[in-house]
Amino acid sequence: MVGVSLFSMVAAFGTVNDARLTDVPQRQVIEQLALPALDATADNGQSFVREERVQRGDTVMALLQRLGVDDPAAVNFLKANTSAHSLFRQLSPGKSLTAKTGPLGELQMLIFPLNGSKDQALVVERRGDQLSASEQALPLETQVVMKSAEIRSSLFGATDAAGIPDSVATQLADIFGGDIDFNRDLRRGDRFAVIYESISHLGRVVRSGRILAAEFVNNGKTYRAAWFADPAGGENSSGYYTADGKNIRKAFLRSPLEFSRITSGFSSARFHPVLQKWRAHKGTDYGAPVGTRVKATGNGVVEYVGAQGGYGKVVMLRHQSRYTTLYGHLSGFAAGLRKGTRVSQGDVIAFVGATGLATGPHLHYEFRVNGVQQNPLAMALPSAPPLLPQQLGLFRAKTEARLARLDLIRGLNLAQAD
Repeated sequence: MVGVSLFSMVAAFGTVNDARLTDVPQRQVIEQLALPALDATADNGQSFVREERVQRGDTVMALLQRLGVDDPAAVNFLKANTSAHSLFRQLSPGKSLTAKTGPLGELQMLIFPLNGSKDQALVVERRGDQLSASEQALPLETQVVMKSAEIRSSLFGATDAAGIPDSVATQLADIFGGDIDFNRDLRRGDRFAVIYESISHLGRVVRSGRILAAEFVNNGKTYRAAWFADPAGGENSSGYYTADGKNIRKAFLRSPLEFSRITSGFSSARFHPVLQKWRAHKGTDYGAPVGTRVKATGNGVVEYVGAQGGYGKVVMLRHQSRYTTLYGHLSGFAAGLRKGTRVSQGDVIAFVGATGLATGPHLHYEFRVNGVQQNPLAMALPSAPPLLPQQLGLFRAKTEARLARLDLIRGLNLAQAD
């Protein structure tokens, strides 16, 4: 099921008598109207805005011509000004330029988004007879988007079909990752609804913002979450919570990889492909390409980073006092990661590899309680702290409307299904 559009319909009614049109008296009226005098040289305060996309082989001059700019002084300024040289260096196909011109083609403003930044642009402006160029933050607008979809094959397949950006799909996996293992728990027919921010400039979407509220129905069970940030700050001041203020985030993610497949599960007896003998496998192996990002499954401190026997390159994290996690067969570590480094849940700590006793690229993940390996896919993971009682009133005031919108999307989905 693809994205939902909300609309209203208004019906208008009127009455007429039974008279035929031929019975209605008709009269022809011809009147001469004088046209106002037009001054071709006056700008009358008019301006025109036009956007053009860079095509392969384009030059700045070709783009200006398509934008309707007929201004030799502006052309000379772009050639001579040091800051304006960004135009000549960053003409990559697909980028867009926006120009505001006067009625005779004189350049009033030119906006060119800079490479490597979605919010910064080179802006050329005319003030009187003077032109200037500077890097400025783009004036952005934030809109709230509501969409829903149904799983047919995968999460990304569903979001692509609904026109939902990949960054929103990744956020969904992060939000519900403590309850749903997106590598193995998704079912055909699972549904989700999402309310998120869309950031645009001059009507064109620049990027997606934060998910404000979301619902995911997995195997018949419904999970809901709404974003809340306490303006008073402090510990546990922001995150995703259920309608009654419980933290949707678990203390640990189910999986350290966003999307992959389990190649070997937790087992008391498994035939080791390298050692060629039966032995216990006290971890979970995830198949993924070399270089895939590995995330910390919980807040913690790096206890060990380096090489360790059959594990190859490995990272060990300590969480609180009872829990530790291990990530093995890595190809490399995140920049600056060392013993004693504090990490947060979801931080990238390393990258998938095939070091140590490994027949191919994969991640070996272990979850230990008091030093004993446990199966993280089978055990109940501890929850993160809920909202404090004094926060609940403000939380409900800020999230009630968003959660009501989720009800509205679900109601429309049911109506469409009927």
